[in-house]
This record gives sequence, C-alpha cells and structure tokens, in this order.
Amino acid sequence: MSKTRKRIALGAGAAALIAAAGIGIWGHRALDTSRSAVADATVQLADVRSADRAAIRRGEYVMRAADCAACHNGTKGVFAGGYRFDTNFGTVLSSNITPDRKTGIGTMTERAFFNAVRHGQGSKGLLYPAMPYTAYARLTDRDMHDLWAYMSTVAPISNAVDENAGMMFPFNIRLALAGWDMLFFDPAPYRPTAGRSAEWERGRYLVDGGGHCSVCHSPRNMLGAEKQSRYLEGARIGFWHAPDLTANAHVGLGRDTDADIVEYLKTGGNRTAIAAGPMAEVVEHSLQYLSDADLTAMAIYLKSLPASNNPRPDPIGAEPPAMKRAALRYEVNCSACHGVRGEGMGDMVPPFAGNQALQSADASSLIQVMLVGGRAASTHHKPTGAGMPSFAWKMDDRQIAETLDYVRNSWGNAARPVREADVARMRKAASAATSLPAN
Repeated sequence: MSKTRKRIALGAGAAALIAAAGIGIWGHRALDTSRSAVADATVQLADVRSADRAAIRRGEYVMRAADCAACHNGTKGVFAGGYRFDTNFGTVLSSNITPDRKTGIGTMTERAFFNAVRHGQGSKGLLYPAMPYTAYARLTDRDMHDLWAYMSTVAPISNAVDENAGMMFPFNIRLALAGWDMLFFDPAPYRPTAGRSAEWERGRYLVDGGGHCSVCHSPRNMLGAEKQSRYLEGARIGFWHAPDLTANAHVGLGRDTDADIVEYLKTGGNRTAIAAGPMAEVVEHSLQYLSDADLTAMAIYLKSLPASNNPRPDPIGAEPPAMKRAALRYEVNCSACHGVRGEGMGDMVPPFAGNQALQSADASSLIQVMLVGGRAASTHHKPTGAGMPSFAWKMDDRQIAETLDYVRNSWGNAARPVREADVARMRKAASAATSLPAN
C-alpha cells in the first residue's frame, strides 16, 4: 500500500471512530434515563396508596395542564386509551394509562412512569412522538411525583389496546424510533432564561412543557419532527390547521391583548375567535381548569415571541364574478349567524371581520367545517358550544372555495385563494356528502 493510501485509510478509520463515538454519545444523551433515578423503582402503580391529598390535588392540576385526558379518554372510559391519531406513517392509538395490571400501567413503578412520560420509553418499547414526551421532558421532578400520586387514584379499566397495529412498515417497529430520538429528541430539563421574569418563565414552562403547544402549532419535517426554526408559526394537523401563535399581526396574536388570550384559553372564545375542532377539546379538557395566573403567564410568554414571516397577501377584489356569486351565497346561507358585515354573534358565533385564524394561508380548518360542520368549545364560563352545520350537501367544491374566498377577503380581510382541488381532496378524505345536483 502506498504512503498516500495508508494516510487515506488511517484518516478514514479515524473519521469512522470519531463518528461512531459521536453517534454513541449522541445516542446515549437521547436515550439516557438517569434523570428518573429520583423516582421509586419498587412499588407498582396498582399498589400505591398515597395519603398525601395535597400532592394528589397538585397532580390533578399537572394532568390538566398536560391535557392527558384529551388523548387517553376513549370510548371505554377515563384514561382507558384507544384515541386515534392519523399520521403520515399510519394510525397509532393512545394507550390505556389506568392502573389496570393486565391492559394498563398498573405494573409500572414510578421510575418506569418517569421513563415513559419524560423519555418516551414505555413498557412495550419506545413510544411514538404522538405522545408528546418531547415536551414532557421539561416537566420538573416535583410535577412528575405529583402526577404519579394522582394517577394512583384513577380507577383501573380493562381495555387492551394494540397501539401501533395501524402503523405502516417499517414505522410499526418501535426500535426504529431510537434513531428518531437520536436525531430529534432533546431530553434536557427546563432551563430558565437569564433576565426573564418569573411570570414569563412560568408561561414558557407551561407552553413548552405540559401544554406541549408546539406539538400542534409548529410545522414538521418529512420525518415528523418539529421545525425549530418555525416554532409556533402554525401547522396542519390532520384535517385541521393549528394557527400561528407568534406576534404576527395578520395571522398570529399580534393584535390580541393578554386579556384576549386569557379569555380564549379559559372560556374557548374571545372578541376575534372561538375554539373548534381539536382546540375545543384542549380548552374543554385542559385550559379552562388552569388558574388565571397561569393563563396570564402563558399569554405574556406567547406575546413575547417574535412575529413569523407569514405575509399578508393582496386581497381578492370584490369585482370578479366568483366573488359576486359568493357574496350572494354568503347573504343567503351565512349572514343570519355571522352577520352581514361578518361581525358574528357575541359569544355564540365567531366574527369573520379581522379574524386572524380565518386568514391563515392554510384553509384546512375552514374547509373541514364547511364539509362536515363543527362545534365550538363548551366550558364552565361559556357552556353553549354553538354548532355549525355541514354545507357539503348544499355546495359543490367550487362553491365552497368561492364562499371561503369571499369571507377571507371581505371586511378588511386578506388571504390566499382556496383551491377547488383542495376542497375535493378533503371531501373525499372526510367522506363528506356529495352536493345535490340542483345546487
């Protein structure tokens, strides 16, 4: 072997060793569960009998803040699992997290519970990131101990769930998630930011930790990981679009006050928007139970985020024939509830004029509601939860696209045109009704 080839071979070997060491260190960091050593590893959940009522109450609050019920309440009962998540890689079901020994987590110790919640390592193997352990990693030891105490009070329910049976190959192999964790999972605990107030820190802890807001509101890459560079800038979740939560004045929270945000999170609606779809579930199961101080802290943190680059497009004028047809269609079908000027109806019906979420570039949520209808959040403060009927039977794909273009570009609004093809695609995917020929 020539000296040159020897040098190349030695260099390649050294590079391989460095790469292997780097991967090993990287992998060890992503999969390391040493933080869980603070938890007990002897007593199983089904045998826990906590007498600390204060810890149980705090744990229930942590459960509410983490919105466990929204995903783990299925048709079999509270926390019995079976909630369906449709992903680009197949369908995954939420697990049974009641203390049932055979089908739930009754045989888990506190340490195994910590591993599952904060590290995504469950009793059946690595968890799918549909379970937001990527966010729960920020939860403090104190919150985790309290959550464990609360879970010991949950009634056991027998409900066997095959969580990943609907996932496509090779995504149904849990071990493959080790690579995903190595690439995208940061297991670090919450770290305060220098110079920030205690209120801001509390808000960030709730948004990034238990609240796991970025799981829905941040766009994801091809492998399903959140794009950190577009944190909370809005993303599509199944048939819905989770709107921009940055200070963007056109489609984000830039024109909302702290009080507006608190009212929305607590009651499900404010002067510009009403929660529907998956967000209605978040408000109903989780946010309405948080204290005013915590909701205010979340608002302060969200309002501090820099505005996204989601631009305000030029509005579609009122002169095109499609807009004139849509204006008449709006007056006949929509104005009775939404108002002739898009002003809405108080706490019952959201206004269209100035509604930031309505003007998002992604109109998925609006198309979804037009096709299958929707229901607003029902909360202790605003219990009505008004509904919106489906117009799938009454309007064809073109008519729905035109109507949405009208409401998204009237009364000062401005948004991209809705494509008829997108309505057709979602009509088929949602198995929505076909419009009657006469319409």
